[in-house]
Amino acid sequence: MTTTFLSWNLNRKSLQHLVASLSRERNVDVLILLECDIAVPDLLQSLNPPGARQIFHYAPNLAETPNETIKIFTLFSTEFLRPLHEENRLTVRHLKLPLRIDIILAALHFRSKLHWSDNSQSFECTQLIRTIATVESEVGHSRTVLVGDFNMNPFAEGVVAAAGLNATMVRRQALKGSRTVQGKQYPFFYNPMWEHFGSADQKPAGTYYYTSDEHINYYWNMFDQVLVRPQLVEQLPKDGVEIITRAGSVSLLTPSGWPNRSVASDHLPLLFTLGL
Repeated sequence: MTTTFLSWNLNRKSLQHLVASLSRERNVDVLILLECDIAVPDLLQSLNPPGARQIFHYAPNLAETPNETIKIFTLFSTEFLRPLHEENRLTVRHLKLPLRIDIILAALHFRSKLHWSDNSQSFECTQLIRTIATVESEVGHSRTVLVGDFNMNPFAEGVVAAAGLNATMVRRQALKGSRTVQGKQYPFFYNPMWEHFGSADQKPAGTYYYTSDEHINYYWNMFDQVLVRPQLVEQLPKDGVEIITRAGSVSLLTPSGWPNRSVASDHLPLLFTLGL
């Protein structure tokens, strides 16, 4: 059975009506909102209009603070989305649905390059992967999904380094399970976002657009990513990841094709499905 996830950095804007429209239109089961300052009752009211056949529930992040919020809503009972580890910028849940494959769901809002250097981000990735490995050991499996705003591109050292997230662009490589460096094994993540980076003109080339007068300028960035462990690669369809550009009748892009931050967010939403 297919389970649909949506992750969106709202840039602290009141976008509950767009969120609700998109969630209903795309049959979202688990909604992950980053930089979300919208009050929970307001979001629930938008997500659950009168006559709704299915009701979204709020699954609290126990470490939520006023200056950094990750909010998760789900059509499932929250008892099936139990917290395992909570931080200001990371929440790890055990999604355990009846008669389905259970997974570890980690939602992340990583430190921005505005405040941290590339080296600091890379070192923090080594701490992040230790946290994930600890949770996997406690749960007894590594069917893990890591999703959110990484504030790094797929080629960043912290994402690809063996001692970091060790995320490869190749499904077949990820299915090998791990790689060995200096006699030590490092488990892979599979990163499907490479296939969407710099894609055809009819699609956005990333999830975040930034331009400057610096010598090095990527313009498009793939800060919003979803990574899956090898044990879940076969559960992720090859067309199972989509960068969203519309919410109902509202385009999330400017006429030039960039994220329209005056109408919505400076990030585009990320939708993915898993066969659980």
